[in-house]
Amino acid sequence: MAAAAISMPEIENKAMNLGIDLSTIDFDNIVLPPGDDFGINSDDEDILHEEEAPEFETGYGNVIVVDNLPVVSPEKFAKLEGVIRKIYSQTGVIKEGGLWMPVNPDTNMTLGYCFIEFNTAQEAKEAKEKTDGYKLDKSHIFVVDMFDDIDRYMNVPDEWTPAEIKPYEAGDHLQHWLTDEKARDQFVIRAGTVTEIFWNDARQVRPDPVYQRQYWTDSFVQWSPLGTYLATVHRQGAAVWGGKSTFNRIHRFPHNQVKHIDFSPGERFLVTYSSQEPSNPRDTHRVVLNIFDLGTGKLMRDFKGSVDDFTTGGSGGLSGISWPIFKWGGGKEDKYFSRIGKNAIYVYETETFILVDKKSYKVDNVVDFSWSPTDSILALFVPELGGGNQPARVSLVQMPGKVELRQKNLFSVSDCKMYWQSNGEYLAVKVDRYTKTKKSTYTGFELFRIKERDIPIEVLELDNKNDKIIAFAWEPKGHRFAVIHGDGPRPDVSFYSMKTGGITARVSKLTTLKAKQANALYWSPAGRFIVLAGLKGFNGQLEFYNVDDLETMATGEHFMCTDIEWDPTGRYVATAVTSVHEMENGFHIWSFNGKLLYRIPKDHFFQVF
Repeated sequence: MAAAAISMPEIENKAMNLGIDLSTIDFDNIVLPPGDDFGINSDDEDILHEEEAPEFETGYGNVIVVDNLPVVSPEKFAKLEGVIRKIYSQTGVIKEGGLWMPVNPDTNMTLGYCFIEFNTAQEAKEAKEKTDGYKLDKSHIFVVDMFDDIDRYMNVPDEWTPAEIKPYEAGDHLQHWLTDEKARDQFVIRAGTVTEIFWNDARQVRPDPVYQRQYWTDSFVQWSPLGTYLATVHRQGAAVWGGKSTFNRIHRFPHNQVKHIDFSPGERFLVTYSSQEPSNPRDTHRVVLNIFDLGTGKLMRDFKGSVDDFTTGGSGGLSGISWPIFKWGGGKEDKYFSRIGKNAIYVYETETFILVDKKSYKVDNVVDFSWSPTDSILALFVPELGGGNQPARVSLVQMPGKVELRQKNLFSVSDCKMYWQSNGEYLAVKVDRYTKTKKSTYTGFELFRIKERDIPIEVLELDNKNDKIIAFAWEPKGHRFAVIHGDGPRPDVSFYSMKTGGITARVSKLTTLKAKQANALYWSPAGRFIVLAGLKGFNGQLEFYNVDDLETMATGEHFMCTDIEWDPTGRYVATAVTSVHEMENGFHIWSFNGKLLYRIPKDHFFQVF
């Protein structure tokens, strides 16, 4: 314990009582016993209690070393430093004076590397992860290391010692469901607080339970496109699960208050999204997007900004955001992901997670785009400008070279929607055009044959071109498409083929079904069969139609139906009434030809997937 402060008169009185003459004492030559200060603090040292000792940051965990930089002369030094600052300011805050590029004193040339000090070690780690391997140009690809790792590299033992080999532990078989002896499919439902996974056992006319859990998700669940993973969504982020029957957690993906998720088509990546309303009304809504590697769980790239930065076509406003924000290209290899901006499309390579050619693809006034499902081809739409003096256009662009393969100018256009066939063989562009009086519109289709030489285009108009288009859908992996059209309470359904007589020719109509209670189309994943569904105002009318034979197989009804899902093989159909309605909650399972197999009522029913 530190000694209490004593005044000089008190010391003199104490000495007098003890019979000590202070004038005879040489205070300058007093030597205290070793290790004992008698509670007296020294003049040049702060003595603190152990629990009050300040914590000092040791090492250089917030410093990175960037190697393989260009070697430049003094006149180019400032330009190179500016480029480096621009790159690394996107990953964190560089401390003042925190960028140092050593120079060769003999030549005054830089040495080809630099040190960067960030505010935090976390920023430094993210900078290393995001820029190690960054391609500045053909000759300079960054090699980035943590400064603290240098000691580890320098202290490598001279003698080799074999690495410790851990015993092999078999992981979960994520495709185990494909090996089911009865060739059944799994589906997941959410009702109340319970999430359940079942086999669809049509022979037993019931679902066969696989796994269930209370409070498994905070909002929704979602299968990955190929059925490998089941994703759950939580306040702290997302997680993916899989395996034989216990559905163990494979990875966690931290993202606070995540609202939406999206898998890439080839299941290589997971995108998570959150938005935050500002506490200050003058501030803007903030958006955070993270892209994770599904195999490793690693964060590959994040995007942050205001809502205006992510609105469709840069139009601004919260309502301008459409999900998913990123669209995937390059087929099942997931080579590219992209988003639209103001007068530009931002296309990123998944090999490096940077922009193709390090810059956006400039397209003035672009408002929509979509990728071919199989090839690295972008379809984009630019509306009319200058009161019609500059026509609207649809362009097909090959990536990564940004080569325009085909362009079609369109006149008097009010709106345009693009639909790719699943094999990437055809592109249908639904074009709404103004009449001469500009008081109404009519609709036609521009049909692109992508795989044929010079990409020929056909124009298709309905028999009554003034019919409103209610729904459009391509046959998966096929050459046919269906259209629901009409202005009355019972519209027509027409089927068309891109082939005539089994060979590639011009588009032809197969048949028109008159006055149907349908407003939605659900093709079987295997093609050939389709469900014509009447949702909402049609109260769940169902018609199971064979497009090969052009005949109705069966009709049915699932009163108040809200959702319809085919199983991946095209053998069964699930129809559901979710909790958007307070009554009739639950789901029905049908055969492909319209036979009702079983009904499962569920209170507070949210999902079947």
